[in-house]
Amino acid sequence: MLVKWIRCTVVDRRGFERGQRKWAGLLGEPGFRGQGGGWSRGRPHVAHLFAFWESRSFYDSFMARSHDRLAAAQAGTYKDLQVRLFEHQIDVKVGFRPHFADADVVRVAHCRVHEERVEHFTLMQEKVWNPAMAGSPGMLRGSFGQAPGGEFLVLSMWDSQAEHGKYRTDRVERLASRTQIEADMTAIAGDVVTIEPSWTV
Repeated sequence: MLVKWIRCTVVDRRGFERGQRKWAGLLGEPGFRGQGGGWSRGRPHVAHLFAFWESRSFYDSFMARSHDRLAAAQAGTYKDLQVRLFEHQIDVKVGFRPHFADADVVRVAHCRVHEERVEHFTLMQEKVWNPAMAGSPGMLRGSFGQAPGGEFLVLSMWDSQAEHGKYRTDRVERLASRTQIEADMTAIAGDVVTIEPSWTV
């Protein structure tokens, strides 16, 4: 499964949200699995979107045919658009599906990993971080994706900001030390995104 992460700074909020509803047109697209997103909790003008496709070939076909028509409705409403693609590698918890209706927030972590540490980083994600998240109250499901060049995306969906906050306070520092995450990574950037139900396709 292909995971597409879009981040942008919105300059016309009403226009952007109106245009966002046009993405309902994705529903008829071959290989489309789901899309959702919302606003950054820390930076109120930053929007994040997460789209899921069965494969890169289905996604490329959509980009060549229908993308520009759907995107036209949001022209001029945002700046600083950044798009990244990742191949889904591991479910965080079990049976990941791109379903947003029960989620209140999504935590996104974008990690850049030293090439010689990729194997260790992936193993620690699978053996330590995933079980810790999966066992946390309020954590619904998530996706661990990889792009070429030691780039990773970890998405976790939570039923409330409060539960995510408890996990972060109680466990993250201890887990980071146990997994030697600082030795693995060259950089990490993250955000907590409040899901906008009207953006879900």
